[in-house]
Amino acid sequence: EAAHIRPYGDGGDHEAQNGLLLRRDIHSLFDAGYVTVTPNLHFEVSRRIKEEFDNGRHYYALHGQPISVPKEPGQRPDPNALTWHNENAYRG
Repeated sequence: EAAHIRPYGDGGDHEAQNGLLLRRDIHSLFDAGYVTVTPNLHFEVSRRIKEEFDNGRHYYALHGQPISVPKEPGQRPDPNALTWHNENAYRG
């Protein structure tokens, strides 16, 4: 699924650089702030998944892993949008 990094309703654009292609379950966790992607393009998982849901084993295996990005620089996630998500949405 295509996920907005910074939601459109919160000032994000409908542009490729403000998007990530995510699996449906990870998209839901991303929108809820339980996972994020760092500006250096690594997947991060909040400890709150375990604390709040006593769950997340499959997601923690992905923690710290680099994500795959398009080869075309103009299609890659914008580091500023990722910083916004890390500072405003992520429940680290």
